[in-house]
Amino acid sequence: MSNNLPKVAWIGLGIMGSPMSENLVKAGYDVTGYTLEQDKVDRLAAAGGTGASSIAEAVKDADVVITMVPASPQVEAIAYGPEGILENAKRGSLLIDMSSITPQTSVDLAKRAAEKGIRVLDAPVSGGEAGAIEAVLSIMVGGGQADFDAAKPLLDALGRTIVLCGPHGSGQTVKAANQLIVAVNIQACAEAVVFLEKSGVDLSAALDVLNGGLAGSTVLTRKKDNFLNRNFAPGFRIDLHHKDMGIVTDAARNVGAALPVGGVVAQLVASLRAQGDGGLDHSALLRSVERLSGQPVRG
Repeated sequence: MSNNLPKVAWIGLGIMGSPMSENLVKAGYDVTGYTLEQDKVDRLAAAGGTGASSIAEAVKDADVVITMVPASPQVEAIAYGPEGILENAKRGSLLIDMSSITPQTSVDLAKRAAEKGIRVLDAPVSGGEAGAIEAVLSIMVGGGQADFDAAKPLLDALGRTIVLCGPHGSGQTVKAANQLIVAVNIQACAEAVVFLEKSGVDLSAALDVLNGGLAGSTVLTRKKDNFLNRNFAPGFRIDLHHKDMGIVTDAARNVGAALPVGGVVAQLVASLRAQGDGGLDHSALLRSVERLSGQPVRG
């Protein structure tokens, strides 16, 4: 593809990475992708991208490298070491890490990358699988203004609300706050659902009217059908929300912020994992409320 858009390497083609990378292809970018599962690499190739057989191969000619992997250990694994991004990407390239990781990991990555002449932005996202597919994600960015300005046209192909929040690590801090709000919101909705059902109210009607008032939220809009149908196919897995609650409780402790309700919800998420529900969507917090309320667990 001959155009003047930057060449992109995409590392991590999971629930979020696959549709996001495909949106860049649709926007005209030359995207070369690598991930551990060959069928995901094949999916990108079928969508008009190019598959690579290693990180080194994917990044060697890239102007922009985008990473979207589950957590800090995976970011470190793909960034560092002889086969990693920093050893194989071009000097002057821009590394945009869209994973949700600890703010400190982002700060450390930016420092190590700078030694190789590679610029870095942390750019975690909110909006889940649906937001990724529809390219309406909220993207919270940490890093320098010039690098943000350079990345903005590309990020515009992935999301709708794109904001530079401060220096390296700031995007991750805002993402941690996002995950705190989402988890507490889902928990409140789940408690309302069980309360309504036990009271014999028409749940669908109740959620419709609640969502039209001050209790309405993006969470309720997105998760209403999950609650009604007890459909917990993962858009965002409990395992990952558990990781994120660890990030926000740890980061809050480091700065001396109390999260009394967040701490309780973090424990409810942890208990759901212990019950074997870690692979379900985070709306499955409903299952823990059912258990606590003596309801049969459905779905």
